[in-house]
Amino acid sequence: MPSATNGNAAKLQFDTFSNVINGKLTHTEQTRHGINPATKKPNPEVPQVTKRDLDDAVRAAKSAFAKWSRTTIEERGKALSAFADALEDQTEEFAVLLTKEQGKPLRVAREEVFHGHHWMREIAKQSIPDEVLDDNEERQVVVRYTPLGVAAAIVPWNFPIHLACGKIAPAVMTGNTIIVKPSPFTPYCGLKLVELAQRFFPPGVIQALSGDDNLGPWITSHPGIEKISFTGSTATGKRVMESASKTLKRVTLELGGKDPAIICKDVDVKTVAPKVRHISRQLKSSLKILQIASLAYANSGQICIALKRIYIHESIYAEFRDEMIEYTKSLVAGDGLEKDTTLGPIQNKPQYERVQGFFADIEKEGYNVVVGGKNDTSSPGYFITPTIIDNPKEDSRIVVEEPFGMLPALSNRAHVWQTNFHVTGPILPIMPWTDLDDVIARANNTRMGLGASVWSSDLVAARKIGERLEAGNVWINTHMAIDPRYPFGGHKESGIGSEWSLSGLKSFCNVQTLFVQK
Repeated sequence: MPSATNGNAAKLQFDTFSNVINGKLTHTEQTRHGINPATKKPNPEVPQVTKRDLDDAVRAAKSAFAKWSRTTIEERGKALSAFADALEDQTEEFAVLLTKEQGKPLRVAREEVFHGHHWMREIAKQSIPDEVLDDNEERQVVVRYTPLGVAAAIVPWNFPIHLACGKIAPAVMTGNTIIVKPSPFTPYCGLKLVELAQRFFPPGVIQALSGDDNLGPWITSHPGIEKISFTGSTATGKRVMESASKTLKRVTLELGGKDPAIICKDVDVKTVAPKVRHISRQLKSSLKILQIASLAYANSGQICIALKRIYIHESIYAEFRDEMIEYTKSLVAGDGLEKDTTLGPIQNKPQYERVQGFFADIEKEGYNVVVGGKNDTSSPGYFITPTIIDNPKEDSRIVVEEPFGMLPALSNRAHVWQTNFHVTGPILPIMPWTDLDDVIARANNTRMGLGASVWSSDLVAARKIGERLEAGNVWINTHMAIDPRYPFGGHKESGIGSEWSLSGLKSFCNVQTLFVQK
């Protein structure tokens, strides 16, 4: 196995980008490129794989699986931890590249790199022990968790480093091999991440393929791949599941969200509405806890668990709204490499056009816009003006739909596998409430069930409300507080299965009951 010493011998170069197949950097006849969303200028060329490239990668992964699956959990953890150290060592290079391809401010890009190596280190500490169900004079019955084989990670464009690391780590820790498919909008960090991994893992254990919109369907239908870990929209997730069902692949689907927040009347408005607070890393928190307005606009709203509907108790509604307005006005949109930028662009053109459609609805639907509402289309990048819609109707499009979702014109094309990620833009509806049962019903009135939060100084009451919310992740007095030690997944059409923690490790395993008759 490659050593950690070799891994730290030289830093990666970030001027050329290659597929990684069987431990080697490979190129293709045809290439393509992404776009810097802040400037609309092309980023460097990347490979465009063929079906033959995918076949080669699957063969290499199956060959590597035979040995990798027999390594010890200690060996796997050591390799993964060394990989995490090497990623941390090149934080600045990865962060700059991430800003150029994804658009987020450089400060936020550095945080994402941190989350990537933090996730790998924490998952490297995890394991699934055998479970002894019966052990007596007659028999011993043991439940074992065995690796599936070749896994594939389909990674979205909003967090291309963090989410790739969150899929790679549990796959290799459970003895699987994995092929990483970055989004065609953000292929660069994913390719470099896997190139770095070759210094710590045998050839074929971790591979990466860059391609166009055909690559996703090729992967999900390939008979040599046993598991798909997909993060994307609900519409695309259904297609992934349909394709994977033909070979009975295991799937983990982390899909769309329409996250509500219920703000109770006893909150400290000036603290909760606009401000940003931080949790100490000594508490091993993986993400900053951002307050309400920040939670809606973080990463320009391009987060599956961003707040998308805010229900504010009527008695504090006006004060809370005004604090959110002031915070929203303070945001500075621009190129993420510029020092004062707090809000980057929308990552790609299809999603930008989707959000633009909501601005067209403002006059048509008669929305009451209290900040924003108009967008400067002459800007150099895909920038969206942060906007708050005051008390729209509960059945209005801005409340019901995800502002970031599939373009209808693409619904029957292969492009749907890539572009329709499940996040929202920085357009936020806020609504008052008075009756508790009613607001809970409104919060639950969606086919999505990814995240939700309750904000109150009465923790007992807040927990009772939270227990009634139909979501896989419910937070009290915070939102988006995720951690590699905790399971993360959605209810209803927000997904199947969960990622990270013991639950996430098990999703990369078969369950084997070993019955020994004495």
